[in-house]
Amino acid sequence: MTVILLFIGIFQYVFMREFLFQNKAETMQSQLRSVSRDVLPNIVGGVDGEPSGVPQGGSQRGGQGGSQAGPQGGPDGAGPGRKPMFVFPDMAFAVIDNAGTFTNMSDWPGAGTPPQLAPEQYEAAKSKRMDANAEVNYTIARDAEGDEQLVVLQPIDMRGRLFGVAQLSMKTSLIMDVAVSQLIAFVSLSLLALLLGLLAFVPVLRRTLVPLSKIVRTVERIDAGNLDERFPAKQGQLELDRLAMSFNGMLERLEASFEAEKEAKEQMRRFVADASHELRTPLTSIHGFLEVLLRGAANQPDQLHRALNSMYGESERINKLVRDLLLLAKLDQAPAFERKEGELDVLLQEMEPQLRLLAGGRDVAFRLAPEARCMYDADKMKQVVLNLFHNAVQHTDPESGRIEISVGIVPDGVELTVKDNGPGIPEEHLPRVFDRFYRSESSRTRKSGGAGLGLSITRSIVDLHGGTIRAESRAGEGAAFHVTLPAPRTAAVSADG
Repeated sequence: MTVILLFIGIFQYVFMREFLFQNKAETMQSQLRSVSRDVLPNIVGGVDGEPSGVPQGGSQRGGQGGSQAGPQGGPDGAGPGRKPMFVFPDMAFAVIDNAGTFTNMSDWPGAGTPPQLAPEQYEAAKSKRMDANAEVNYTIARDAEGDEQLVVLQPIDMRGRLFGVAQLSMKTSLIMDVAVSQLIAFVSLSLLALLLGLLAFVPVLRRTLVPLSKIVRTVERIDAGNLDERFPAKQGQLELDRLAMSFNGMLERLEASFEAEKEAKEQMRRFVADASHELRTPLTSIHGFLEVLLRGAANQPDQLHRALNSMYGESERINKLVRDLLLLAKLDQAPAFERKEGELDVLLQEMEPQLRLLAGGRDVAFRLAPEARCMYDADKMKQVVLNLFHNAVQHTDPESGRIEISVGIVPDGVELTVKDNGPGIPEEHLPRVFDRFYRSESSRTRKSGGAGLGLSITRSIVDLHGGTIRAESRAGEGAAFHVTLPAPRTAAVSADG
């Protein structure tokens, strides 16, 4: 702001200087024009010592010629042998005849000595005829004392005859006093305006800069291990409030990303540890049986048969674990598969003989709503049903166990429910039942050959269908798994989105 005001002051000073010079030059030119047209030729003639032949007023009066300021005397008091004097306040007046003789015609106190210009400038002035509407030209020159003066020239002519040039000059210091006074006034008012503006805007600046400083200090304190700090949502200004909210949102996203990364690393750690453990157990068992056989048990048919059966079972367990791990890795890559519109109740009717065979002595009940249409891949959905049914079989008694499979139409699509009367799942374990390698009863699951991957695979398949899966259970009251698949129209909209 100070630089702008300084620039405006300098521009105003330069512009005012030119304006004052031009305005004063026009005034001086007007003063020269106000002199009677027959006076200046008589002055030049008197100075030269030759009668001009032009009487006062342009007419002959008793053979005596004269003018208001002529050599013959006149109202100015000049007589023969005395140069006429003109009254131009604060100005110096001079005439230059055709021979180039320069004559000072005034002695105004303080006006200084008229400066003498180059002969070329006088010749140029003679060649110009002054037009009342033309712009007045002026020259800046220095006099004998070194003072700068504003000089205006006017040719002296009458009836087509050129007698010389009249020169009127004035010290520029007298003119510049006005410009300097105005510049001082402008600078004073500008400084006063800056002071008032500073006093008025200091509170505003304080209200703006203090919250910004707090935000900067808060940002400097935040690092990867300290993402829970937040900015105050109310800073007193709309822009700062929006900035604080944007920073808080960014921090929340960063915190969520770091938490997700930590959780992913932790899951990977658990995954590697559980996979190693699951593989180590059957491999250790196989290795133990081989050692027994090598020590001579191979020669005993009963021990050989039991060892081979055990090793076969452990190899099957390893084979199933590897298949499940490969399937999970494939599902994590969100593979594309073809979903077709179909009736889920029809699919379950086709699977009923297989499910009853897997149930053994357990009671199996089907409650299927007709025309339960949804979008699904038949092979993948069969795997979902088998996983849920196998989980129910594992957790129910072989003789008194009861498993109920139902299909119903819900507002969002079709819901598949697999319910059993087993021991149930403790409430604290429900949020993690779909985690990989998670088992609420590890000994029982491992004894039945499970590795805790079935429900994880089931959730991945349901997610790829655009559906949801949830578990409901209370300890001692069995468990129920609900799978919701979108209706055909909902699935189409979801796929387009």
